[in-house]
Amino acid sequence: MARSEMELMLKGYGLTTAEFIYRMPDYRNVLQTFVWQDYDLAPDYPRLFRFIEFWQREIEGPLHSVRFVHRKLIAPGKWRHVNHEIRLH
Repeated sequence: MARSEMELMLKGYGLTTAEFIYRMPDYRNVLQTFVWQDYDLAPDYPRLFRFIEFWQREIEGPLHSVRFVHRKLIAPGKWRHVNHEIRLH
């Protein structure tokens, strides 16, 4: 069942962005870049490592390196429901 981004963020997921640098299958001296993003759980990063395993199993271009960053956009303690809004002017 697909979850919304808000549900994932409230459950502790954060946005993970990974840059994959890989070698071209026919030209091993040529490096290419691929950028991947998904919501993942730190510090284990199960979705990122599942994607790396998929890459190594299914894609011909061998990985040279992977760099990634993780950012929690919202935390459960920071969520507040607002009932009223007051406008000035």
